[in-house]
Amino acid sequence: MELLVVVTIIGIIAAIVVPRITAPTDKARDKVRESHIAQMNQAIELYRLAQDANPTALGDLTTDYLPDGLPVDPDGGTYSLNSTTHRVDYTP
Repeated sequence: MELLVVVTIIGIIAAIVVPRITAPTDKARDKVRESHIAQMNQAIELYRLAQDANPTALGDLTTDYLPDGLPVDPDGGTYSLNSTTHRVDYTP
């Protein structure tokens, strides 16, 4: 009986602690994603000013505007160029 009480208490403590540990990593991952999207949207604007046209793909930005290459999503999603808005879209 005492062992059951101890296991229950450990389970309750774990249920309280685990979400508090994982929440900051989720927020950090979202912030990195937002930063990547802002960086690529800024590169699109610079491309538009220099070339007087919109890029047709994100790969057009890599040589002059994103010299380190396209950012990689920390969660494994993909970034794509929206042909209507000429902004970066994220797909999980």
